[in-house]
Amino acid sequence: MNLRAVAAIYNFEMARTFRTIGQSIASPVISTVLYFVVFGSAIGSRINNIEGISYGAFIVPGLIMLTVLSQSVSNASFGIYFPRFTGTIYELLSAPISFVEVLMGYVGAAASKSLIIGLIILATSSFFVPLEVRHPFWMLTFLVLTCLSFSLLGFIIGIWADGFEKLQLIPLLIITPLAFLGGSFYSIRMLPGIWRQISLANPVVYLISGFRWSFYEQADVSLGISLAMILIFLMLGLVVVYWIFRTGYRLRN
Repeated sequence: MNLRAVAAIYNFEMARTFRTIGQSIASPVISTVLYFVVFGSAIGSRINNIEGISYGAFIVPGLIMLTVLSQSVSNASFGIYFPRFTGTIYELLSAPISFVEVLMGYVGAAASKSLIIGLIILATSSFFVPLEVRHPFWMLTFLVLTCLSFSLLGFIIGIWADGFEKLQLIPLLIITPLAFLGGSFYSIRMLPGIWRQISLANPVVYLISGFRWSFYEQADVSLGISLAMILIFLMLGLVVVYWIFRTGYRLRN
């Protein structure tokens, strides 16, 4: 494996992030802080505890996931789309590196950016609500797997898109609504029976549920099912990326 090539792609992507640190890191963190102020303080003070947890603390895992999902997709999609847009993708494809090394560089960088943002938000939230992480290992596991899985999805979107408009199409019309309806601000146990069953068809429910369990041992679905769902999503992403590089879909023309 050409680790030098992986490091070159990774370092280039990370350097681009730190050149635009205000847009890449500060902006999503500030947006999430506003959620804490509005939902956690202003509205949360008027809402009863949810399963013994204050509303402000309850929404912390959901807000982190909401931001991590969108940032993972946007970072990875733009990272691979821009070389396609400028034509430098052909230099990458002609280099003596495999798709695994290309994937490790771009997806690894996108996941690292999202992970940094998620951890900053986690640290920031402790200033607004009493925070407790009962299972740090599982918290980091779900956070890392989510960053990797949705960075893979963003990588696929960046290859599929043939314009800047399409880069935002799936995140805005699919990812964000699924995150809001996936229990970011509520427990699906609060929903009527039929809507609870419909919510279980939303894959984001399993991510948020497992992540929230690592904080408070409160979950809408079991930890095993949540972990299995995110691993299945990760494997599907890897299969699709393998097919893309094997067939040259939207890469060779």
